[in-house]
Amino acid sequence: MHARELKAIAITPEVRAALGISAEQLSPNELISEILRAPVDLLFNGGIGTYVKATEETNAQAGDRTNDAVRIDGAQLRCRVVGEGGNLGLTQRGRIEYALRGGVGGSNTGGQINNDAIDNVAGVNCSDHEVNIKILLDGLVGAGELTVDQRNELLASMTDAVGENVVYGSYTQTQAMSIALVQAVSMRDVHARMITHLERTAGLDRELEFLPSEATLAQRRTERRGLVSPEIAVLMAYCKIHLNALLLDSDLPDDPYLMPDLERYFPDALDRYSEQMRSHRLRRELIATVVSNQLVDRAGTTFAYRLNEETGVAVPQLARGFAVARDVFQMPAFWAEVEALDNRIEAGTQLSMLIGGRRLVERSTRWLVRSRPRGEIDVAQITARFSAPARELAAALPEALRGHDREVYDRRFEELSGGGVAPELAHRVAAMNSLLAVFDIVQDAGACGCTQQLATTVYFGLGSRLGLDWMRDRIFELPRSDRWQALARAALRDDLYELHRRLTRDVLNETEAAGRDDGDAAIEEWLQSNAAPVQRAEQVLSDVRASESYDTTTLPVLLRELKNLV
Repeated sequence: MHARELKAIAITPEVRAALGISAEQLSPNELISEILRAPVDLLFNGGIGTYVKATEETNAQAGDRTNDAVRIDGAQLRCRVVGEGGNLGLTQRGRIEYALRGGVGGSNTGGQINNDAIDNVAGVNCSDHEVNIKILLDGLVGAGELTVDQRNELLASMTDAVGENVVYGSYTQTQAMSIALVQAVSMRDVHARMITHLERTAGLDRELEFLPSEATLAQRRTERRGLVSPEIAVLMAYCKIHLNALLLDSDLPDDPYLMPDLERYFPDALDRYSEQMRSHRLRRELIATVVSNQLVDRAGTTFAYRLNEETGVAVPQLARGFAVARDVFQMPAFWAEVEALDNRIEAGTQLSMLIGGRRLVERSTRWLVRSRPRGEIDVAQITARFSAPARELAAALPEALRGHDREVYDRRFEELSGGGVAPELAHRVAAMNSLLAVFDIVQDAGACGCTQQLATTVYFGLGSRLGLDWMRDRIFELPRSDRWQALARAALRDDLYELHRRLTRDVLNETEAAGRDDGDAAIEEWLQSNAAPVQRAEQVLSDVRASESYDTTTLPVLLRELKNLV
């Protein structure tokens, strides 16, 4: 212990080595500054004060005169990670500077940092749980179902359960941050459009929140960089607030199907009061909050924005589609399986699996809202319709796959197995690329009066034989730098799906009329009866693949040729 009033403090060789300095003595303030600059794994701020600013900021702008003498710049931090246990330990511009240029040794790889709102969210979340639980319990006391002593005893017994809920909420939010950071470069242009959208619709002030200008984003594009974590944290916060307001202003919180989401918000000890939860005076607000958090933490910050941009469907309808996709494919169980692998396999492998789950949920939501352009989604009815078929399809994979789709499955399965993922989970993730087909397969089977097994064989067999599966993946790879590219990509994708459905039904109808149940034989017979247009389409497909130019000039030409097969 050394007093701050000392003129100088002797620095031992061990401390010099630890701090990476050569000075044999320093003033107390100088020593504190060197500690802040230490080359360590973690710098944790748990107190009061702002200790890091940006190089271009003045101490006056940091707004903490007490620590002017010890404050350093974000570019001077040499820690690998900053954890903000206190508020305002760094200025936002200081965080961004560190994230862009920080890291051990001042490397250009960037430092790992979120912001104080993300790192400190558990405190606020705990208070929210406490208030909402007390509202429920006080209602029970008022109704004579609990005495005050019973209420207090029950409240105390839930301490650990509330803590676990709060910690898990923080976990899923930071998990979403990690995924967003992995995708920051590929989603850079989407983030740019979303910032502009939130400025128009949600009161976002780009300058006030220190989000990059259009010129800065253009520079990041040149440098192949995207938003950094402190910026993503701000975007995520505005996104959740905006979605919450849109959901609360709709009838979605009144959907009985979402009541289990409300019940899961409360600790298990309150399960016997589920009926009383339905009359909680903040019931609608709680459901809107839970759903908006799921839309962002599970589906991604840009999920609702991109799907609205592509389809024009309002957020409440997208939320219903998400709920269906989540439950049809049993995503909560999947998320739990992946999260159980923490510190057992490489984190990047876990994130890639979670991204695979996101893609399935997103594509399914898009299919669901596209299939009902003028009608509401009945979450309970549609979930019940597709849940069993989804399980049946998953069980039929990968044997039902052919050609490109089977190659994609095998490659992904081997990657995950080699990364330490158990075979059952590796299969589940590898199959996700093909599970979206369940919606078309079920509709095709119903329209043609055949079994799901036959429809599955024809669907995947045609996709492989005509290169539809290969073309689908090339469309997914198209850029979406601006709104028009995103819409052109979406139009191509939708046209291809529609073509796949129509071709499948053509084959199934002919098969059903002939009284056959051999899907592979039916495909070959259909191909022979359409030999000339098939040959023409195959030649165009071969030419496009040979050109290695897969864009909005070549792929539409190929799609046009394939349409001649209908």
